[in-house]
Amino acid sequence: MALGALIGAYQEDDSGGLRALLPLAGKTLIEYQVRCVAAAGAAPIVVSVERVPQALQDAFERLRLDGIGVFPVSDVHEAVSRFEAGTTILLIGDGIAPSAQLVTAIAEEPEAVVATVPDDEVHEAFERIDAETRWAGIALVDSKTLGSTAAILGDWDLQSTLLRRTIQDGALRWHASEHGGEPLLAERPEQLEAFQRQLVQGSSAARRDWASRFILPPIEDLATYQLMRTSVRPSWLIWSALALTVGGAIAFSRGWLGTGLTMLGLSTPLDLIAARLGAIRLKPLPRTSLTRTLLWPAAGAAVLMLGWWKMRHGGSDWGVLLAAVAAAAFAEAARLEGTSGPGELWVISRRNAILLAIPFAIFGTWTAYLIALFVYAAASFFYLQHARRFAARVDPKLTEIG
Repeated sequence: MALGALIGAYQEDDSGGLRALLPLAGKTLIEYQVRCVAAAGAAPIVVSVERVPQALQDAFERLRLDGIGVFPVSDVHEAVSRFEAGTTILLIGDGIAPSAQLVTAIAEEPEAVVATVPDDEVHEAFERIDAETRWAGIALVDSKTLGSTAAILGDWDLQSTLLRRTIQDGALRWHASEHGGEPLLAERPEQLEAFQRQLVQGSSAARRDWASRFILPPIEDLATYQLMRTSVRPSWLIWSALALTVGGAIAFSRGWLGTGLTMLGLSTPLDLIAARLGAIRLKPLPRTSLTRTLLWPAAGAAVLMLGWWKMRHGGSDWGVLLAAVAAAAFAEAARLEGTSGPGELWVISRRNAILLAIPFAIFGTWTAYLIALFVYAAASFFYLQHARRFAARVDPKLTEIG
């Protein structure tokens, strides 16, 4: 069944501006709402407006540039005409900031649904349904109900009237807290601060190495919270990580070892921050990205450049270069073996290898670092081989490399 969306964007906040234009994650609330319903598969996305100030037009244009079509309408009959017969419609209230999980859960329901919150002092700003519940600001209605509501609307508010008719027709009622969390009804910018912090916390994915699990999270959280308010794109951070890694390799080749390690260290959280920004803005990074893929060979090149420089200028023989080559080779073999499963936190990774260098750099023992890295990479490879063979004995289906 086709899915569309109808979003309200006409009510004013406490300062006289539109609630839809309240700032959220570096964009506006309306952009967040549109991206939520788009991520749930809704199209067309119709926005009910009374006026379209330049800031709202700019928000629509940014969405269009990202490939999300938005249709602002000021007439209810025009809104009805945008939806085909039989379409189910996600209804998002004006000023409502729902979780993406709640929007997706409601969008997947085959019947009409109204999300609710308790009728108490905390939720007094939400529209009352009865003595026990209030509307959470999100519902799933059908185009037939929208059309019949438009026919009798007159001077009544479309959002409230459509809600009432949907409830009268026997729509299911869901407690929003049980299906992704209660939405926020925003009337002032400061009300969105706590919601933005929730977005930051919810954007953290599973961490698969000890560097990102134990050392980088405070840096990630702070940087993500600051950058989410800006226009910085996640792809810029990935490119920056690659540039810093390549720069670190060049610095190693010139003998600027401290500079090189600093550049590599600065690169370690950037791809994680980029992924979190993409998740917050509901624009996840593609699984296959050339830039992200190049981070690994670029880090390997940095190790080789360090070994090459130490061999030529560090008073070491060819053995140190051999250690660097072997470390890079075993690290690549471990990566191809697959690093998921028990103990994955402790096996070699790009971030682990970079942060491991810090104590060696403090004492100036770079040759010892390359030897330690070789041992670490080799141990990781043999451990992963052993773990995979053990898993294959338990389940023969695991004999093929995924």
